[in-house]
Amino acid sequence: MLLASAVVVWEWLNEHGRWRPYSPAVSHQIEAAIRSSDPRGGSVVLGQVDNRLSPYIIDLQSMHQFRQDTGTIRPVRRSFYDPASGPGQGWQWEWENDAGTWTPYDMEVAIAIESAHSRQQPCLDLTPLGFCYLIDFQNMTQVNRQSQRCRRIQRRADMAYPIVSGPLPVPKGGGVGLPATALGQPCSCQQCMLVLSVKANTGGGIQTLGRRSLTMQRPKNSAPPPSKSLSPSKSATLGRGQQQNANSTTVCHAPLPQRSSLAGLSRPALQRIAMAQSRALIASGVPTVPVKNLNGSSPVHPALAGITGILMSAAALPVCLTRPPKLVLHPPPVSKSDVKPVPGFGHCCRKTTKKQARKGKTPEEVVKKYLQKVKSPPEEDCTICMEPLGGPSGYKGPGVGPVSRAESVGRLAQCGHQYHFQCLVAMYNNGNKDGSLQCPTCKTIYGVKTGNQPAGKMEYHVIPHSLPGHPDCKTIRIIYNIPPGIQGPEHPNPGKPFTARGFPRHCYLPDSEKGRKVLRLLLVAWDRRLIFSVGTSSTTGESDTVIWNEVHHKTEFGSNLTGHGFPDPGHLDNVLEELRAQGITEDDALMEK
Repeated sequence: MLLASAVVVWEWLNEHGRWRPYSPAVSHQIEAAIRSSDPRGGSVVLGQVDNRLSPYIIDLQSMHQFRQDTGTIRPVRRSFYDPASGPGQGWQWEWENDAGTWTPYDMEVAIAIESAHSRQQPCLDLTPLGFCYLIDFQNMTQVNRQSQRCRRIQRRADMAYPIVSGPLPVPKGGGVGLPATALGQPCSCQQCMLVLSVKANTGGGIQTLGRRSLTMQRPKNSAPPPSKSLSPSKSATLGRGQQQNANSTTVCHAPLPQRSSLAGLSRPALQRIAMAQSRALIASGVPTVPVKNLNGSSPVHPALAGITGILMSAAALPVCLTRPPKLVLHPPPVSKSDVKPVPGFGHCCRKTTKKQARKGKTPEEVVKKYLQKVKSPPEEDCTICMEPLGGPSGYKGPGVGPVSRAESVGRLAQCGHQYHFQCLVAMYNNGNKDGSLQCPTCKTIYGVKTGNQPAGKMEYHVIPHSLPGHPDCKTIRIIYNIPPGIQGPEHPNPGKPFTARGFPRHCYLPDSEKGRKVLRLLLVAWDRRLIFSVGTSSTTGESDTVIWNEVHHKTEFGSNLTGHGFPDPGHLDNVLEELRAQGITEDDALMEK
């Protein structure tokens, strides 16, 4: 340990396992909260300095970011860097994303770029940092070395990240050291206190950890000090903090390795030992609050669990947030020789092109094909225009001509629901106009329903790995790829560009008899352009983009943290029901063979 200054950058862990930096303003806010909060822990509301982060709260005791509206919890960390580096001097490096806005680089990458820029290098290869990009300082661009795609980058002046002084660890190759507060005291978060407690047992120079220190298990050859029992009256007069310290001597019983084996351990190794002690702490009786509903085992909703943990922490009650498993989106690498065709399928790829031809000469002829005449309309309202069936249609728009009274009301042949003829024609004109009709009441489909899915490619094959919950079979991997393009007449805004985010999209099915049945029906849905659509994303709010079209897919291979993974015993049956709602049945699977 040494007395020094360092730049503090607070970061959060995204779903891809990368630490993303908070802005300098947010880092200043968190540091101010650390200096002013109770040493037992507290929380920071990020929306106070950035309106875009209004749903987020950071719990300093558990070192997690909590999103109030969804219950999502992500780890956060406090990282240290050289004060002479980019974040200490107020320089931000950013790249232009597909939406035309600027995204900051990961902090270690930004520091490397700023260092190369200050040395006046013409370019910088980011391959050693794990990114296949070349930074061109002359043109201020980022070039993908594989696809040769070029993006703009910028160097922007911002406020400097906060600087703290005090006992800091000796950095190793610019890495992150153990936290220290601006007052020179160890960070009070649970993770760091556990790490420092291990350091204390190695004789590393830290002898006391303050009010939240943990007592380690004593060697077998040492006797515990005599304890004095407390009378109920004296116990009742103890303060909350005194009670917590009194209890802390009995809650942690994690055995430590010999001191000689701890000497020279790296910080990650010490953290692993500390996490073992944390698990022992949980097993010793400290209340745990589940943060994810894994396999249906958690009785607590994620949002309730997160806010409960924050409230317990604010009340100085001990709480340990259990860590969710790691997100596993993709299977282990598979060689080409291990990728096999799906049994019973003589192909492995399917493409769609432009919109299929219309069926029927005019909308009126299409609608009449599915209707039966009604001589005496019932005394009911048309559920399309909400006007009485015995009267004229309430639709007054273009595209619908006059009809005789005898044809003013029709009954759909299969389901028997009755509507104004003009209302059905108007509804057909506002749809995909593909020759099919869907009852607005019971959703029965007449004809063959098709969608407005843009042109693309669907690949499918078997990989030699099993999905959770399906250990006895391999896995069918489906890869959808749709490029961005221009909307056609069947789309919401003809002639306007549409985006295609997240492609290629990888999806998974078990290679079982039912899994292959689902694949056959998905192929029918793909041919009918029903898997995707063009509209507004319910996740990001972006309009004019490719979205899923009410047929759920599993995009997580080895976990189920987002609800789009395995195990899920009812998934295949649910997909069959969703396809049936699109007019695709098992009879279509037989035709697909």
